Amino acid sequence: MSEPLRLSENAVRTLETRYLQRDGEGNVVETPEQMFRRVANVIAAAEAAYGAGRDRVAATAEDIYNLMARSEFLPNSPTLMNAGRPLGVLSACFVLPIPDSVDGIFDSVKHTAQIQKAGGGTGFSFDQLRPTGDTISSSGGQTSGPISFWRVFCEATRAIQQGAFRRGANMGMMSVDHPDILKFIAAKSNPAAFENFNISVKVPASFMDALRRQGHSPHVVTNSRTGRRYLLPRAMNVDTYGLPDLPAAEGAAAQDVYTRGQIWDLIVRSAWATGDPGLCFIDRLNEDNPTPALGRIEATNPCGEQPLLDYEACNLGSIDVSRFVRDGHLDSPALRRCIRLCVRILDDVIDVNNYIIPQIEHRCKGNRKIGLGIMGFADALFELGIRYDSEQGLAFGRQLAALLADEAAAASEELASQRGPFPNHCGSLWDTRHHRPMRNAALTTVAPTGTLSILAGCTGGIEPAYALAFYRHVLDGQELLEVDGPFRRYARRHGFWSEELATRLAAGTPLSDVPGASREACELFVTAHQIAPAWHVRMQAAFQEHIDGAISKTINLPATATPADVDRVYQLAYDLRCKGVTVYRDGCRKHQPMSFESGRNVCPRCRRPLADEPGCSRCPHCGCTLCG
Repeated sequence: MSEPLRLSENAVRTLETRYLQRDGEGNVVETPEQMFRRVANVIAAAEAAYGAGRDRVAATAEDIYNLMARSEFLPNSPTLMNAGRPLGVLSACFVLPIPDSVDGIFDSVKHTAQIQKAGGGTGFSFDQLRPTGDTISSSGGQTSGPISFWRVFCEATRAIQQGAFRRGANMGMMSVDHPDILKFIAAKSNPAAFENFNISVKVPASFMDALRRQGHSPHVVTNSRTGRRYLLPRAMNVDTYGLPDLPAAEGAAAQDVYTRGQIWDLIVRSAWATGDPGLCFIDRLNEDNPTPALGRIEATNPCGEQPLLDYEACNLGSIDVSRFVRDGHLDSPALRRCIRLCVRILDDVIDVNNYIIPQIEHRCKGNRKIGLGIMGFADALFELGIRYDSEQGLAFGRQLAALLADEAAAASEELASQRGPFPNHCGSLWDTRHHRPMRNAALTTVAPTGTLSILAGCTGGIEPAYALAFYRHVLDGQELLEVDGPFRRYARRHGFWSEELATRLAAGTPLSDVPGASREACELFVTAHQIAPAWHVRMQAAFQEHIDGAISKTINLPATATPADVDRVYQLAYDLRCKGVTVYRDGCRKHQPMSFESGRNVCPRCRRPLADEPGCSRCPHCGCTLCG
């Protein structure tokens, strides 16, 4: 029996704007119910390859439809947009190599355009590109360096976004040991530069350990083409220096060069000033690389939560865990049943996906990675009466992450018994370390769920609520007042709910200043900027203990935060074994020009207007990444 749709007015408007099919004149010709049917039927069709008859396929499609109709689970946006349509690209996350050759670079530019046309996001490592000023053997000239080619990817993304479903989304990464690292760190100091890229510096454990032992020692960089090591003079012009300006690390005459501590300080101060770069603890990330025999992971998807090999993609999906809080308790049996079905759904997506590029199809079907995560975590805490920044909140986060990981692994092992393990299982960590046959090389991740959380009507990912009430800008410049669901229900139960209360909260009045709001309510319903940065990091780390991939999480800092505060956040994230970390200091970016043309132009987290449809750059208001 079909479930009735549980969609808010804003969810319907979002679907009409971005997801539903249109005719040649741009008119919407699909209802939300038809969209969910379309998606469910395409995914369920994969079951036929594993012996399911017509009735079984139809029953599976009904189960998938009902899961989405109840807003208990939603696949990533490309699946909703493209399933059953000509593009057919269902994955959100891709990592492409950038080889050190002109042909290889422009092959990747072409592949990027193909992926982003279909609404996918791309991640890159620039480490293979030889440093600025290095020799080009074929011509005898000198290379223009990674930053110049990075601009090519940026411009390609800007061009392709005009015809794409959503704005292009990228992650750029570079090792702290690359000779062009000074240029990379400074690249986004101009807010208009590389606006469709998030960036992270890859920091190995050896750098962190040496930073703490010998922070005043010179920082050594390496030309990956030749293996030669160099120092970075402090007197250089960051914009124009090249390899010929760098003294050799061995036997160089004494001069003023950058120390490890000074490189670290540049990273910290840039993040304090602009929110970029983030950090990627690359060795920690590779500890969980499930297929090390296939190579090291060198990059992630645009929001940082999905580490991937070159030419690898992953399809994500998120469960609204707040839907499973019933009568003040987590309904664990119901959640476990949901997790098992979701693993099967995402495994089916692998088989009906269009990968566009043969290398990506080969790798994806060899590893069969999926990324099942959660959203609505802050709402679940509200419903349970647990404060986000508390030991009880951390304990619940760990419990939830462990339940997700354990049940997903059990479901994948069961699928392996029915369908066979992923083809690259032999030699994988599942084979050598865990001794378990698995259908999927990786299973869990925590995505930002920007637009998905609008559709589900919940808070995004594992982020705290950004506001208890807010105005959402929708079509034709209208504003609709929205109130956090658990807070509205709580206020009604305790007798202090009113429309005036919601209006005052949306205008920025703290809950503590609202007449009738109890001390208990003020203690429970904390929002992002009321939570100390260390608690943000600790919550990220609590989930990371059990998650295969990584965590998309913004560490919000007040406007008054100092570079020393950023340093403490970065150090704590490393100590707690996070795989990466991103900070955002309130107000550190100027507001972009506001547009009220449609609901697409609003941040999914803080609900404030954006200049353009979100890609995966950060919101200038709250700093969250903007992938849907």
